[in-house]
Amino acid sequence: MSTYPETLAKPQQIRSALSAYRVLATVAGFALFVLILEMVMKYGFKQTNVLTQYWSPIHGLIYFAYAVSVANLGLKVAWGPVRIVKNLLAGFVPVVPWIAERRNTREIEGVLARAYVAGDAGAESGTRGTGQGR
Repeated sequence: MSTYPETLAKPQQIRSALSAYRVLATVAGFALFVLILEMVMKYGFKQTNVLTQYWSPIHGLIYFAYAVSVANLGLKVAWGPVRIVKNLLAGFVPVVPWIAERRNTREIEGVLARAYVAGDAGAESGTRGTGQGR
Protein backbone atom coordinates (compact mmCIF):
# COMPACT_ATOMS: atom_id res chain seq x y z
CA MET A 1 0.00 0.00 0.00
CA SER A 2 1.36 3.39 -0.97
CA THR A 3 1.40 6.42 1.34
CA TYR A 4 1.37 8.70 -1.71
CA PRO A 5 -2.00 10.51 -1.93
CA GLU A 6 -4.04 9.64 -4.99
CA THR A 7 -4.99 13.29 -5.67
CA LEU A 8 -1.44 14.41 -6.42
CA ALA A 9 0.14 14.49 -9.85
CA LYS A 10 3.09 12.24 -10.65
CA PRO A 11 6.35 13.19 -8.91
CA GLN A 12 8.02 14.28 -12.16
CA GLN A 13 5.09 16.60 -12.95
CA ILE A 14 5.30 18.08 -9.47
CA ARG A 15 9.06 18.59 -9.77
CA SER A 16 8.60 20.35 -13.10
CA ALA A 17 5.86 22.62 -11.70
CA LEU A 18 7.97 23.30 -8.60
CA SER A 19 10.97 24.31 -10.70
CA ALA A 20 8.93 26.80 -12.72
CA TYR A 21 7.33 28.15 -9.54
CA ARG A 22 10.71 28.63 -7.84
CA VAL A 23 12.12 30.60 -10.78
CA LEU A 24 9.03 32.74 -11.15
CA ALA A 25 8.75 33.43 -7.39
CA THR A 26 12.33 34.72 -7.42
CA VAL A 27 11.79 36.81 -10.55
CA ALA A 28 8.47 38.16 -9.26
CA GLY A 29 10.13 39.18 -5.99
CA PHE A 30 12.81 41.16 -7.81
CA ALA A 31 10.27 42.60 -10.23
CA LEU A 32 8.22 43.86 -7.30
CA PHE A 33 11.22 45.77 -5.94
CA VAL A 34 11.80 47.31 -9.36
CA LEU A 35 8.11 48.24 -9.52
CA ILE A 36 8.37 50.02 -6.17
CA LEU A 37 11.45 51.89 -7.40
CA GLU A 38 9.61 52.78 -10.60
CA MET A 39 6.60 54.08 -8.69
CA VAL A 40 8.77 56.24 -6.40
CA MET A 41 10.53 57.68 -9.45
CA LYS A 42 7.29 58.25 -11.35
CA TYR A 43 4.99 59.55 -8.62
CA GLY A 44 7.42 60.77 -5.96
CA PHE A 45 9.99 62.53 -8.13
CA LYS A 46 7.82 63.06 -11.26
CA GLN A 47 10.48 61.47 -13.46
CA THR A 48 9.77 60.15 -16.94
CA ASN A 49 12.17 57.61 -18.40
CA VAL A 50 12.17 54.16 -19.98
CA LEU A 51 11.67 52.46 -16.62
CA THR A 52 8.68 54.60 -15.63
CA GLN A 53 7.07 54.19 -19.04
CA TYR A 54 7.45 50.45 -19.58
CA TRP A 55 8.02 48.63 -16.30
CA SER A 56 4.40 48.41 -15.08
CA PRO A 57 3.20 46.26 -18.02
CA ILE A 58 6.36 44.15 -17.86
CA HIS A 59 5.79 43.58 -14.15
CA GLY A 60 2.19 42.66 -14.91
CA LEU A 61 3.31 39.95 -17.31
CA ILE A 62 5.82 38.64 -14.77
CA TYR A 63 3.16 38.53 -12.07
CA PHE A 64 0.76 36.77 -14.44
CA ALA A 65 3.38 34.10 -15.14
CA TYR A 66 3.94 33.77 -11.37
CA ALA A 67 0.18 33.40 -10.83
CA VAL A 68 -0.02 30.67 -13.47
CA SER A 69 2.90 28.83 -11.86
CA VAL A 70 1.24 29.04 -8.43
CA ALA A 71 -2.04 27.69 -9.81
CA ASN A 72 -0.24 24.93 -11.73
CA LEU A 73 1.75 23.84 -8.69
CA GLY A 74 -1.25 24.16 -6.39
CA LEU A 75 -3.38 21.93 -8.57
CA LYS A 76 -0.61 19.35 -8.93
CA VAL A 77 -0.01 19.08 -5.18
CA ALA A 78 -3.73 19.34 -4.29
CA TRP A 79 -3.63 22.65 -2.43
CA GLY A 80 -7.01 24.03 -1.51
CA PRO A 81 -8.26 27.30 -3.00
CA VAL A 82 -7.39 29.26 0.16
CA ARG A 83 -3.75 28.19 0.01
CA ILE A 84 -3.53 29.02 -3.69
CA VAL A 85 -4.99 32.49 -3.05
CA LYS A 86 -2.59 33.08 -0.15
CA ASN A 87 0.33 32.24 -2.43
CA LEU A 88 -1.05 34.55 -5.11
CA LEU A 89 -1.33 37.36 -2.56
CA ALA A 90 2.27 36.72 -1.49
CA GLY A 91 3.29 38.24 -4.82
CA PHE A 92 1.99 41.64 -3.69
CA VAL A 93 4.29 42.11 -0.69
CA PRO A 94 8.05 42.61 -1.03
CA VAL A 95 10.17 39.67 0.22
CA VAL A 96 7.11 37.47 0.89
CA PRO A 97 7.34 35.59 -2.45
CA TRP A 98 10.79 34.40 -1.43
CA ILE A 99 9.64 33.32 2.03
CA ALA A 100 6.61 31.51 0.60
CA GLU A 101 8.78 29.85 -2.05
CA ARG A 102 11.19 28.46 0.56
CA ARG A 103 8.37 27.14 2.74
CA ASN A 104 6.48 25.61 -0.16
CA THR A 105 9.63 24.04 -1.60
CA ARG A 106 10.59 22.51 1.73
CA GLU A 107 7.11 21.03 2.17
CA ILE A 108 6.82 19.71 -1.39
CA GLU A 109 10.30 18.20 -1.32
CA GLY A 110 9.23 16.33 1.81
CA VAL A 111 6.12 15.01 0.05
CA LEU A 112 8.22 13.97 -2.94
CA ALA A 113 10.75 12.22 -0.71
CA ARG A 114 7.93 10.19 0.87
CA ALA A 115 6.52 9.46 -2.59
CA TYR A 116 9.80 8.01 -3.82
CA VAL A 117 10.12 5.82 -0.73
CA ALA A 118 6.52 4.64 -1.09
CA GLY A 119 6.96 4.13 -4.85
CA ASP A 120 10.08 2.03 -4.40
CA ALA A 121 8.44 -0.17 -1.77
CA GLY A 122 5.28 -0.54 -3.88
CA ALA A 123 7.23 -1.60 -6.95
CA GLU A 124 9.08 -4.32 -5.07
CA SER A 125 6.00 -5.77 -3.41
CA GLY A 126 4.04 -5.65 -6.70
CA THR A 127 6.52 -7.90 -8.51
CA ARG A 128 6.72 -10.42 -5.70
CA GLY A 129 2.99 -10.97 -5.39
CA THR A 130 2.41 -11.62 -9.13
CA GLY A 131 5.29 -13.96 -9.74
CA GLN A 132 6.69 -11.57 -12.37
CA GLY A 133 10.28 -10.50 -12.35
CA ARG A 134 11.68 -13.85 -11.23
